[in-house]
Amino acid sequence: MKTKVLDVAALPLLTPTLVTVNGEDVVLYRRLDEIFAIGNECPHQGGNLCDGWIEGDILSCPLHGWEFDLRSGVCMTIPGERVPRYTVSVESGAIYLEPVE
Repeated sequence: MKTKVLDVAALPLLTPTLVTVNGEDVVLYRRLDEIFAIGNECPHQGGNLCDGWIEGDILSCPLHGWEFDLRSGVCMTIPGERVPRYTVSVESGAIYLEPVE
């Protein structure tokens, strides 16, 4: 189910931003015309990925540096680990997210 989370104008460029979708915390990241959305909780020890740093397409957890691909949610540090990812769509200036099964 698609859920409206934020207006595009309210999402700053190049700054991880926390939103909630159906009770789940999600990190939004906007780079030029691309918007990425992945789960906020690191599977290692529950670190808030929104507080991490981004290089290219990789978001690093602030606690222990686990790295996650913004496009897929796949952990680049530990094979088999991942965080949820969301399909992003923009309609009439609003950002909508839908979980990827």
